[in-house]
Amino acid sequence: MRAAIFRNGEIVVDQMPEPKPGAGQLLVKSLACGICGSDLHARKHAHRMVELSKFLPGRTPMDLSRDVVFGHEFCCEVLDYGPGTTRKFKPGMRVCSLPALLTPEGPKGIGYSNDYAGAYAEQLLLSEPLLLEVPNGLAAEHAALTEPLAVGVHAVAMANIQGGEVPLVIGCGPVGLAVIAALKIRGLGPIVAADYSPARRRLAEKMGADVVVDPVRTQPYASWAEHAQMTEAEKAARPPMQALLPPLKPALIFECVGVPGVLQQVFEGAPRSARVVVVGVCMETDKSEPMLGIIKELNVQYVLGYTPEEFAYSLRLIAEGQVDAASLVTGRVGIDGVAQAFADLANPEAHTKILVQPWR
Repeated sequence: MRAAIFRNGEIVVDQMPEPKPGAGQLLVKSLACGICGSDLHARKHAHRMVELSKFLPGRTPMDLSRDVVFGHEFCCEVLDYGPGTTRKFKPGMRVCSLPALLTPEGPKGIGYSNDYAGAYAEQLLLSEPLLLEVPNGLAAEHAALTEPLAVGVHAVAMANIQGGEVPLVIGCGPVGLAVIAALKIRGLGPIVAADYSPARRRLAEKMGADVVVDPVRTQPYASWAEHAQMTEAEKAARPPMQALLPPLKPALIFECVGVPGVLQQVFEGAPRSARVVVVGVCMETDKSEPMLGIIKELNVQYVLGYTPEEFAYSLRLIAEGQVDAASLVTGRVGIDGVAQAFADLANPEAHTKILVQPWR
């Protein structure tokens, strides 16, 4: 089969053996797979990913001297079965799955593995117990957005929302947009979102942001404060010591950029007692001033991935039309176009989410 392969630091197109399903596994055809920011990071910072994997017991790092096939945001079609499967999912059925394969040695990730190809290949293996049927005749390219939406759903779930917070989303790439959608569904607002890109600010509004901010013109934290003023009743209900502080509702800040320096900017701009959820994946060593976090009593929560329940919930949200998944898709390529798509995604005005359709 053909695949877009990460080899010697580059994305190349080549043939590789078709996978054979083992016990409990299904062979599936990749219909659509999103190019994730993590894939862009992995291409640029693969050695860093391998280095940091030593702190994660049980995880097998990528061997960068061998081929890797990325692709973990996918929708697939069932082709065949391995032994020990119930055959509940019939050939031709469209399915999504958490990007993991269940093995006797434990779960193994799909997409950052030398042994288990991701969905930038024409075919891949999935574990039957992790499969979800795509409902409502949902298009494969929209079902493939389940995984990135689940990242936003999980980030909001981990934010420990008490009610009454005013959220600020820093960065409106796919992750930030997923966070905005999840916040909207939770009914939290007004949602303030900041991004330098006009195209992404427009998408933020489509996904549910109430206020969009261009950081070149407006300081995001000042804009947030304008929309976080307490009512007179809320001011009057504050304890005496809190009455000495600015009359602002609780701040809930989502850092969705993932480049060095942004977290320090959050520490500098955040109001006292803000909760900060770090969703952006920064692959480089960064620095921040802990004293700012101490003085302001900031609560910082790092998040990664999602639960199986959040993944299934995200698929339902898209299938039921509660999230405008179609707005996120800005391009489609076949296997031969993956390398160029990696380059094209550097321009936020041109693209938000490019889908790989291997049979295109």
